[in-house]
Amino acid sequence: MKYSIAISGAAGQGIDTVADFLAAILKESGLHVFVWREFMSRIRGGINSAQLRVTDDRTGAYTFRTNIAVVLDEGASEHLNRHSRISEDTIIVGEEKNIGAIDHDSRYVIAVPFSEIAKEVGGTIYLNSIAAGLVAAYFDVKESTVQAYLSERFGSKGEEIVKKNIDAYTRGFQIGQRISDILGPMRIKPNPGVRSQLLLSGSESVALGALAGGCNFISSYPMSPSTGVLTFLAQHARDFGVLVDQAEDEIAGMNKGLGAWFAGGRAIVTTSGGGFALMTEGLSLAGMLESPMVILLGQRPGPATGLPTRTAQEDLKHVLGASHGEFPRVIYTPGTYEEAFFLTQKAFNMAAHYQVPVFVLTDQFLLDSLGTLPMLKLADTKIEQHVVKTKSDYRRYLLTETGISPRGIPGYGEGLVVVDSDEHDESGHITEDLHLRTKMVDKRLRKKAALLQENTVPPTLVGAKEPSILVIAWGSNYHVVKEAISELGQDSIAMLHFCQVYPLHEASLEYLRSAKRVAIVENNATAQFAGLIQRETGFGIDRNSMLLKYNGLPFAVEEVMDFLRGIAKEEMIMN
Repeated sequence: MKYSIAISGAAGQGIDTVADFLAAILKESGLHVFVWREFMSRIRGGINSAQLRVTDDRTGAYTFRTNIAVVLDEGASEHLNRHSRISEDTIIVGEEKNIGAIDHDSRYVIAVPFSEIAKEVGGTIYLNSIAAGLVAAYFDVKESTVQAYLSERFGSKGEEIVKKNIDAYTRGFQIGQRISDILGPMRIKPNPGVRSQLLLSGSESVALGALAGGCNFISSYPMSPSTGVLTFLAQHARDFGVLVDQAEDEIAGMNKGLGAWFAGGRAIVTTSGGGFALMTEGLSLAGMLESPMVILLGQRPGPATGLPTRTAQEDLKHVLGASHGEFPRVIYTPGTYEEAFFLTQKAFNMAAHYQVPVFVLTDQFLLDSLGTLPMLKLADTKIEQHVVKTKSDYRRYLLTETGISPRGIPGYGEGLVVVDSDEHDESGHITEDLHLRTKMVDKRLRKKAALLQENTVPPTLVGAKEPSILVIAWGSNYHVVKEAISELGQDSIAMLHFCQVYPLHEASLEYLRSAKRVAIVENNATAQFAGLIQRETGFGIDRNSMLLKYNGLPFAVEEVMDFLRGIAKEEMIMN
């Protein structure tokens, strides 16, 4: 069973506060939660919303379906309706001035004097606690759970503030009991095991993965949606020994990161597409220096500034082909919070081992969302340094069979560590030897072959083991495709999810050839991953088998279901 609550209002009204409040107390009540946020690029005004899904099993997908809509602004219900998030049986809750003109069945409309109640409690600042209480009533959250949360959240502000928030919540809770009369009893059985699970955002998952990978330096220029990783590492810098630098621009951030790796540090830079455009010369420097580098790129719609607070999968080609010259790179595209953690952790070890740039390519949807997940199993995670103590005859770019030279750092051993942005000899000194130039290019590119053989992450097959219809997904579309297939209940459909899109795993082509029909789901207009698959494997996907969305919103479960129904119907006709 799954419930969906939409909370919508103007920027600055505390939409996120209500969603986070509810997510925390519902999780402590033994219920799985998932929060997706969509917001305009402004500090005040406009209309934002948060979708809170409460489920009996984990999910991480957006859905059109809304059981309860809490509207806190006059334009909120219209905003939700414009994006198909209000249906005829959605319960709409709000002040009379915000819902009075709504064309909706009056049986599903509950007028609540939020402002009046908040004023009685102590001011409009308590409106959020009223709204949270109203929704929590349907899920029968225990009073002790709420008191514990509010005491921890507001305890530092004094007992009076805590009491007023509890009062506001209780007033909302009393009104919210009317929702059960309309929606019927709550049909999810709480699972006590959920209480011990984690509640993390995508940004937190990436940041924790960086720490587990030994990250001790970050230099970034803030750019949404990647800024959450920078701020998390800054907040916990003293606890984990991380040197945090807010760079003057992305050019400086990339070059400082390379300097940190050269000196023996483990650095990450965070950015989005426009910021990464400024980093490309530094990326090419990493290629020539054979320097490790970890780059988090949070995708958003472009070109230029585009839609800075929305989601997209538009930068795959950008990341794949960025910078001049030819050199290997690795691109991870996590689809879950667990993958965001473990792939970021892995990125540091891969960068250190193969001395290449490694990308964690994700998007606004995953980074800004929040959900439950089991405790992360850290037993298999370790920090791999891949650094040698140099001898007096050390050569930084020693020609080897694998293309991987022993990496030394200045001051660790007797050797001299020389690097150069020009083409260089084995000792790192500039060279015009054109025969050696060919050897050095071949040496750098041989790393790609080693990556393919040893450490490329295989795609994950979800659903039927021998599907007639195989749906390709990458990155944050994991959960929405998985849920759509599950809801359809057809044993002929499966998803092949890629959490590493480059280099492709050697088993990819075998999966593609085994299905009668291959489809793909992407958040871009040009099917960028489909193009990469064809370039690398020769396997083409028909345009009629592509579901592409590029308006800044994620796929809804219903959209993917409709697409797959159409594919299945076509296959039945053709067969």
